[in-house]
Amino acid sequence: MRIEKDFLGEKEIPANSLFGIHSLRAKENFPNESIFYLEWFKALGITKKACYLTYKNFKNAVSQKYNLKDIFIDFFDDNIIENLILAAEEISEGKHFENFIVPAIQGGAGTSINMNINEIIANIALLKSEKNPGEYSFIDPIEHANIFQSTNDVIPTSLKISILQLLEILEEEINKLRSSVEQKENEYRNTLRIAYTQLQEAVPSSYGKLFSTYNEALSRDWWRVSKCFERIKTVNLGGSAIGTSIAVPTYFTVEVIKQLQLLTKLPVTSSENLCDATNNLDSYVEIHAILKSHAVNLEKIVSDLRLLSSSILGNRELSIPDKQTGSSIMPGKINPVIPEYVISISHKIYSNDMLISSLSAQGVLDLNAYLPIIGNSIIESLKLLISANITLRENLIKEIYIDSKISEKKLFKSPAITTALNPYIGYKKASILANEMKEKKCDIFEANKNLRIIDEEKLIQILKPENLLKQGFSVKDIEK
Repeated sequence: MRIEKDFLGEKEIPANSLFGIHSLRAKENFPNESIFYLEWFKALGITKKACYLTYKNFKNAVSQKYNLKDIFIDFFDDNIIENLILAAEEISEGKHFENFIVPAIQGGAGTSINMNINEIIANIALLKSEKNPGEYSFIDPIEHANIFQSTNDVIPTSLKISILQLLEILEEEINKLRSSVEQKENEYRNTLRIAYTQLQEAVPSSYGKLFSTYNEALSRDWWRVSKCFERIKTVNLGGSAIGTSIAVPTYFTVEVIKQLQLLTKLPVTSSENLCDATNNLDSYVEIHAILKSHAVNLEKIVSDLRLLSSSILGNRELSIPDKQTGSSIMPGKINPVIPEYVISISHKIYSNDMLISSLSAQGVLDLNAYLPIIGNSIIESLKLLISANITLRENLIKEIYIDSKISEKKLFKSPAITTALNPYIGYKKASILANEMKEKKCDIFEANKNLRIIDEEKLIQILKPENLLKQGFSVKDIEK
């Protein structure tokens, strides 16, 4: 064990651990098992590296104009800077994550997150300098690893980096899913089906039309997610505690964003009002509302497919793939696990949206103390939606099968088909045909033979898929 001190006292720390006293206090103060996401951890490494590279450039720029002995800033040695850069780089690669012991749900506006990372970086740098973890007289978590930084600019900036990276993945996965749905739209473009309103048979339609509605909804989702980048790309790095850049060189505030852009290849920019970027979290509320909209569309799609493939419908025309055994006691039972998974995810996103909205409003004066749980919830929603898009595409949409013979037979036996005859024979005569179909339990062709309401050849022509599915009718269509 080793002994570490802070102004509250001393604590024993495992000798070789990369975390320190600040991290351990946080773990004890917040006794929960909520997982801090690796994506945010890695983004912290990138953000810290940008800070250290900027510090290095700042030192070089100052040394070219001044004698370093004549200024108050006590720049630390180049080897310390280089080791901090290497340590941050390792964090950005996801290394040493096991030493991040602070839970995602915490108090303190993210100070515990920042100090845990600072301690890991400082101790990695110490090891690279052939020193032992905890020998902070050589490299200190605050004096060195946190140089020109504040929790209040580093933590939200790294959060936005992780969000931007996940948004890129989500945007791509939505488009892949949309493309898969579009293939089904084309495959079943002329496969007739009964459309339902209020769960009752309504009018003739097609599976192509149904899948086209899903395609359009996903296209909107794709477009909306692409707009999230504009809303979330402004960061407050260099703004220090509240956005006034107190105790931070102007050089650093200007140049650190350039380093961040180079390292991330993301369109991050510095906010024109760093106090606003530190104080207000409405941009998170805005982008999560877009994520919620996507969850709504996914739930609608899978709920439809689950219903259409349900055994309640008897002779099913639409089948979704069997993915796993559905019961430990009922032989042969298969459950719609993919739709259920996506619906579960959607409702988790809805609950996250409520949390993000309410806690974003809980910011007081110059800072919001609840950024850790807000950020964790946004990352969770993004990761869940990415997984929903992947499994929906790979494990459901690609393997959907529609039996066109069954669907067409059902349509022609449904009184709903008579709506297509309204322009030709009027509502009342169409109703007579519908009643005959109900009473005799026959299709429209047999009912018409019995009643002789419309010419048989004309009826066949009207009920061809290309005529049933065209948008409306023209006067020429109803010429006698």
